[in-house]
Amino acid sequence: MANLGIPANTIAILNKYKFVFQKKYGQNFLIDTHVLERIIDESGITKEDMVLEIGPGIGTMTQYLCENAREVVAVEIDKMLIPILTDDTLKAYDNVTILNEDILKCDINKIVNEKNSGKPIKVVANLPYYITTPIIMGLFENEVPIDSITIMVQKEVADRMQSGPGSKDYGALSLAVQYYSEPKVVANVPPNCFMPRPNVGSAVIRLTRHKDCPVKPKNDKLMFKIIRAAFNQRRKTLINSLNNSPEVPVTKEQVSMALEEMGLSQTIRGEALTLEQFATLSDLLS
Repeated sequence: MANLGIPANTIAILNKYKFVFQKKYGQNFLIDTHVLERIIDESGITKEDMVLEIGPGIGTMTQYLCENAREVVAVEIDKMLIPILTDDTLKAYDNVTILNEDILKCDINKIVNEKNSGKPIKVVANLPYYITTPIIMGLFENEVPIDSITIMVQKEVADRMQSGPGSKDYGALSLAVQYYSEPKVVANVPPNCFMPRPNVGSAVIRLTRHKDCPVKPKNDKLMFKIIRAAFNQRRKTLINSLNNSPEVPVTKEQVSMALEEMGLSQTIRGEALTLEQFATLSDLLS
């Protein structure tokens, strides 16, 4: 098997199949064996594990996953890549299933039940920037049984996921990710590790699923509506942001009273609140 982490092997496959990169799918294939090995190490995959890979591309990471996991399910949206995967780069492996589907429309819980008896899986992916948030939130909100998600994303997005109150990167994504998991950036990856080279740096971040969520709001859907409203107009005070949001049916007076009860300033902005404070606020407003 040709190791696709070696650039010459990737070029040979692309030429053989006359593959054309699709801008709409944000395709950037990894061509660095050190980064690939690092992702495998950091994801903690063993022969006990079933791994869901999102966007296998030509199968570069998939080969490593097949060597290390019990079973791999690779979901690829681009139909032009399916023959490369099935007839060439992955044909030597009998522990991989390739699905030509859109991950956002896939019934992942059904896959987990069929392939792993409903037990928690590990997710690995090299995600294009434009679709990172919907994929991660989809996995968490649909209550897919997951141990961890180890993903390559734009560096700025990785920073956002692990940032805390008061920083410019802190926002709705930080809070959502930290509600469901413990995020940790495990590697920074420069543009020259990809083909074609992206214009921005990337990072590998591991999200380890919480056994118990760190906060337990009475109504988590309301809490996330409040969080989204707070950051949709992040320069405004929290009272005004919530008052302006069609999603949150509360008056200025109700928000004002809740802030007073929490011992917080009437002019505070959403970006100053911790996850615990958003949970408390949501309970007071529910």
